[in-house]
Amino acid sequence: MRLLIVEDDATLGERLRARLLREGYAVDLAADGIDGGHLGATEPYDAVVLDLGLPGKPGLAVLREWRAAGNEVPVLILTARDGWAERVEGLQAGADDYLGKPFHEEELLARLQALLRRAAPVRALEMRAGEWRLDEARQCLVADDGHEQTLTATEFRLLRYLMRHPDEVLSKTRLSEHVYDYDAERESNVIEVYVRRLRSLLGAERIETRRGQGYVFRSRS
Repeated sequence: MRLLIVEDDATLGERLRARLLREGYAVDLAADGIDGGHLGATEPYDAVVLDLGLPGKPGLAVLREWRAAGNEVPVLILTARDGWAERVEGLQAGADDYLGKPFHEEELLARLQALLRRAAPVRALEMRAGEWRLDEARQCLVADDGHEQTLTATEFRLLRYLMRHPDEVLSKTRLSEHVYDYDAERESNVIEVYVRRLRSLLGAERIETRRGQGYVFRSRS
């Protein structure tokens, strides 16, 4: 899952980016409304954390432009704690949720996870593949008998995206766009390598290859 943070407070932005990276997300960071608006309009994010008080272009203007263009990416806006008028205006402009500053990172994480669940085809709190359950907090697989299987950061991001979109044909390009951030090098065969690794863990039948199209994750084999 790939996120965009648009925040002009450099310390806060870097802290949130580092935390979300540890939580298993690919994360891009923009420090003003112009760059943030461009990234949000041209890159396929799963959710955006958008500050309203941005230099260059206000967050509300960025949000309105996205919505006017048909961009329905889930957006969590950040506002001053006493800025209730901004919160109302943001929700009316198309925001999906808001969080007042200062805030606890745990609450931001919980709100983002809720937005991502609502936006995905599969909204279940628990993601499963046969005997395996994906533990998002610890970024590993847990079997029904309690056995745990560790995952690399990329394996976790890829599997989480696949499990959130079961029975869909997902191209290599789409998978790369949602597993890696903007600056990452995306070699053409990397996704194939990680898919093979996940098949060795979950069973070859779990991830089907559609020649010339991509992959299909089967939640039930």
